Amino acid sequence: MIRVLLVDDQPLIRSGFRALLDIEDDIEVVAEAADGRAAVELAREHLPDIALVDIQMPVVDGIEATRRIAADPALAGVHVVILTNYGLDEYVFHALRAGAAGFLVKDIQPEDFLHAVRVAARGDALLAPSITRKLINRYVTQPLRTGTEAELEELTNREREAVALLARGLSNDQIADCMVISPMTAKTHINRAMTKLHARDRAQLVVLAYESGLVAPGGS
Repeated sequence: MIRVLLVDDQPLIRSGFRALLDIEDDIEVVAEAADGRAAVELAREHLPDIALVDIQMPVVDGIEATRRIAADPALAGVHVVILTNYGLDEYVFHALRAGAAGFLVKDIQPEDFLHAVRVAARGDALLAPSITRKLINRYVTQPLRTGTEAELEELTNREREAVALLARGLSNDQIADCMVISPMTAKTHINRAMTKLHARDRAQLVVLAYESGLVAPGGS
């Protein structure tokens, strides 16, 4: 059972998402919150698998709520998915850097929404190739962190290659094809890189790859 926390200051939005989720046999909405502070408290209380979090909310916004959830070791199993009306705006990148596993636009089709929840519950980043490229090309124009070069030295050459391909928007199967390895081996390379770089999930690994200069924005 996938346990979901809904976080949005608009009751109608929460009701719409809940109506979609409640009819699924493998998904359960365990709590709802109208602001980021309550979201963090409810996440600690219910330990959901997924927190669907709006960006712009009163008291504590979605980005800060994401940061607090990502920073709490007790909430390591909670995957934050940002909900936005605006698509690729500046807040989305800030949310990914804060620890979000991905983002969804609120006008998403119901079947795509349900698929996305299941993808996030598996621990995969909600960053489609086209979205990854647009996001990076628009917002990452230069490395944003220092010290990441030393962290990257811990990676093997194959792990670096896998991370670079992931950062360009490739799936495990596509990474496997490019590297002439099995999808399971590709996933292993990514998981080991996440562990070595202390990345919470694949989305943070993508951000780190660009911030460190491992992959150049706009590169092919």
